[in-house]
Amino acid sequence: MRYIKRCLKAFYMSFGMFCAIPLPRHIWDDSCANLVLPCFPLIGLLIGAIWRLAAELLVFSGVHAVLAGAVLSVTPFLLTGFLHLDGYMDTSDAVLSRRPLEEKLRILKDPHTGAFSVISLVVLVVLQFAAMYAIIDAGKNLAMLIIISVISRCCSSVSLLYLKAMPQSAYAALFKKNIRPSHKGFVIAVTALAAAAAFLSAGLNGLVVTACVVLGFTAAMAYAYREFRGVSGDVTGYSLVLGELCGLIALAVV
Repeated sequence: MRYIKRCLKAFYMSFGMFCAIPLPRHIWDDSCANLVLPCFPLIGLLIGAIWRLAAELLVFSGVHAVLAGAVLSVTPFLLTGFLHLDGYMDTSDAVLSRRPLEEKLRILKDPHTGAFSVISLVVLVVLQFAAMYAIIDAGKNLAMLIIISVISRCCSSVSLLYLKAMPQSAYAALFKKNIRPSHKGFVIAVTALAAAAAFLSAGLNGLVVTACVVLGFTAAMAYAYREFRGVSGDVTGYSLVLGELCGLIALAVV
C-alpha cells in the first residue's frame, strides 16, 4: 500500500511538472523523484486522450479541416504549457549555432530567443499544421494521436534513464537517482503495450507510425547528444517534439 501511495504521488508530481492543466495544489517529495520518469508515459496517455477527444469533437462539429488542423497542431503544446516546445527552441538555437561545446551550452541556457530558434519554430509549425490538416482532411485514425503521445514520452523516459545526464541538468540527475531495473522495465512494457495498441488500432500502418516516432526521436536525440555530450530536459523536449512531428507526418502519409 505504501508503494502504491508513492506511485500515485509520483504521478501527481509528473502531472504538475509536464502538464499545464491546473491542479488543486502542488506536491513535491524527493523520495518519489525516482518514479517520475516511469510515470511520464502515463502523462502522455492523458495528453494523447485529450488530444484525440479534441480532434473527435472538431470533426463531429463539422469545423473546416483547415481550422481543425490549426487548433490540433497547437493542442499538445497548450496541454504541456509549451514546456517541450521551449526545449525544442533552446536546443535548436544551440546546435544550429555550430559553436564550440562551451558556447553551445551557454546558448542552451540563454533566456533570449535567437534567430535559429525562431526559424526552427516556423519550420515546425508549418510541417505540423500541414500534417494535422492532412490527417483531418483524409479522415485518418485519430486514435493514433494517443499512441504518438505515449511513444514519444516512452522514448524520453528511456533516454533519460539510460543516457548520461549533462552536468548542468539538475532534474535529470535527480530523476535518475535510485532508479531500479523494475522502473526501466515498466517503461519498456508500456512501450510494448503502446506498439501493440497501435497494431490493433491501425494494423501495419499503426506500427509504421509508431516506428517513425521512435526513429524521429532517436535521430534527434543522437544528434543533440553528440553535440552536447549529454542529455537534459531541453534535449529530451527537442527530441520529443521532432519525434511526434515524424509520427504525424507518417500518419498523414500512410
